[in-house]
Amino acid sequence: MFAVARQSALRQARTQLRISQPTIVHQSALARLLSTLAVLEQRDGKLSVPSLSTVAAGQKLGGSVTAFVAGGGAKAVADEAAKAEGIEKVVYVENGAYDRGLPENWAPLLVENIKKGGFTHVVAPHGAFGKSLMPRVAALLDTQQISDVTGIESEDTFVRPIYAGNAILTVQSTDSTKVLTVRGTAFAAPKTEGGSAAVEEGVDPNVESPTEWVSEDLAKSDRPDLASAEKVVSGGRGLKSKEEFDRLMPPLADALGAAIGASRAAVDSGFADNSLQVGQTGKNVAPQLYLCAGISGAIQHLAGMKDSKVIAAINKDPEAPIFQVADVGLVGDLFQKVPELTEKLQKQ
Repeated sequence: MFAVARQSALRQARTQLRISQPTIVHQSALARLLSTLAVLEQRDGKLSVPSLSTVAAGQKLGGSVTAFVAGGGAKAVADEAAKAEGIEKVVYVENGAYDRGLPENWAPLLVENIKKGGFTHVVAPHGAFGKSLMPRVAALLDTQQISDVTGIESEDTFVRPIYAGNAILTVQSTDSTKVLTVRGTAFAAPKTEGGSAAVEEGVDPNVESPTEWVSEDLAKSDRPDLASAEKVVSGGRGLKSKEEFDRLMPPLADALGAAIGASRAAVDSGFADNSLQVGQTGKNVAPQLYLCAGISGAIQHLAGMKDSKVIAAINKDPEAPIFQVADVGLVGDLFQKVPELTEKLQKQ
C-alpha cells in the first residue's frame, strides 16, 4: 500500500513539474518588448551627425528606436533628425536651459522622459557630454552604467575595452533599464535622408541647474572636424617643438584635405592645442586614412585610433611600436620625409 501511495505521489509531482515549466519567449516577441532611447547632441540649433551612432547602436539592440534632443530650437533639430534612417520617433524638449548640456539639469530631464516612455535601453555618445550625463542618469534610475561600448552581442550582453584597449571585456547586465555610452567610431551613423519618424514633444521637469555656464574658448579651424574626418594627420613628440609642428603638419594636412591631430606627448609639450589630442584621454577617431609622424605608438594613443581603416606611420625608429599596427610604414627622418611627401601630394 505504501508503494502504491508513493507511485501516486510521484505521478502527481511529475504532473506538477510539467505544468510549472517556464514558458519560452520567442526572440521576435522579445524584440517587440525592447525599446531604445538614443540621446542626440545639438549645438547652436544644428544636429551633431556623429551622435547618430546611438541610433545605430539602438538598431543592433533590436526593437524600436526613439531619438531624444533638447535645447533652444530643438523642434527644428528634431525635424532634421526625423529624416535619419532607423528612427521610429523623435522626442524633443524646447528649452534654452539645455543648450550647453549641463548634466545637473539634463539628468532629471532625461530620467523623466525615460520613465514616461518605459525604455529598456538608454544610449548616449561616449564623449564629454555623455560621460558627464549618463552616470547621473544611472544613479537616478538605480542602475549600473556600461561605458564605452564597442560591440553589442545581444540586448543584455555588451563588449567594451579595458586597460587602454589592451583587453576586451564582455559584460552582461540584468538591470531592467540598461544605461550605455557607445563609442561613435564603432557604430556607423545611419544615413540622414530617407527616414520619416514621428516628432512629438517630451516632458520638461524644469529642474534648475546649480551650475552656471560662464564661457567657452574653442579652437576654430576651416579643416574637417577631427572626430568625424575621413583623413587625419597626426604629429607627436618627434616633431620636437611647436614651431616644427606648425611648419610641417598643416601643409601636409592641407595637401590631403585632412584634419590635424596630435599625441598626448605633443599636447603636453605645448606643440598643439588639447582639442587635437587623439587617444585614450583625447578623441577617438576612425578615419579612412590615419597618417602619423613622430608618434612612437604608446597604447594610450593606439586606443584612440586603432579602428582607422588605413594606418600609415613615419618614424626614424624601426622598432617603434606604431609599426606593429601600421598598414604602411616609412622608416626615416620625418624632417626630410614629411616635406617630401607634402611636395609630391601638392603636385598631384
